[in-house]
Amino acid sequence: MFVRIDHVMICMRDLLRGIEQFGKMGFNIHPGGIHPGKGTHNAIAFNRDDYIELLAIRDQAEYQAAAGVSGNPHGGLASFIAAGGGMRYVVLQSDDLAKDVAAMRGRGIDVSDAMDGARRTPAGLELRWKLAVLGPANPLPVFFIQHLTPIEERRKQVPGAGSHPNGVFTLERAYIVTPDAEAAAATYAKVLGVPQPPLQRGTVIMSNMAVFQLGPTGLGIAQPYASGPAADALERRGPGPFQALYRTTSMGAAARWMQEHGMPPLARGVRSTGEHAMLAAPAEACGPYIGFVGPE
Repeated sequence: MFVRIDHVMICMRDLLRGIEQFGKMGFNIHPGGIHPGKGTHNAIAFNRDDYIELLAIRDQAEYQAAAGVSGNPHGGLASFIAAGGGMRYVVLQSDDLAKDVAAMRGRGIDVSDAMDGARRTPAGLELRWKLAVLGPANPLPVFFIQHLTPIEERRKQVPGAGSHPNGVFTLERAYIVTPDAEAAAATYAKVLGVPQPPLQRGTVIMSNMAVFQLGPTGLGIAQPYASGPAADALERRGPGPFQALYRTTSMGAAARWMQEHGMPPLARGVRSTGEHAMLAAPAEACGPYIGFVGPE
């Protein structure tokens, strides 16, 4: 079964600039290593059990050679980055990917086999996983992963994993914008094999949204009802992932860190729960909106 959102993937032209910007936001982020044979490299900010992945093309020739291979989730990456980059995928974690692939196929979903993946960190740590991607009949901005390397080992890939100056400790929710939340939610429900959640009103992103609760994390399918972050993302880039919301131990500490590191003041809003949230804009976050929620 799908147990949580594993990570969000944010793609950009310049990985070093991405590391700099996310550092300004208070994330403890470090180079993650290269994807052998794929022509890409990444940086990782590890939370308690999930992480942020920044991804860029490292070697254009190697990337082009691999881009057309069936099942490669990085196919089309160059075009995505050329159009401005941003959040490209929400990656869902499975506890038995072969079983989940079989179940999806049983529901008529076009999905690849569970394929082996690996990456070597700058410190020489070998990370291994299995992944599966949706096929052309179900072109959703998600793919699926089952980690073969235990989480205790994966945390060792970055110094101080899970300790961020902004107080972030977990992903609360990732959002995908669409012009029709009801129809899109029905598709996601079929892919995930779970009931379709009712629409609820989001007052920070100004959207009606269906939220799939996957363990401790939520996948929000959002349709704008007024001007705001979701409407802006839909107009600029069309349907797709546009925001990740992180829970912090201190909104004040996060805001102070950002101010001290040259970030402009973040926009603030009040969620339907009554909690205050703040949002880093796409210009500051390399394409997506990055949100923070928690006590002051």
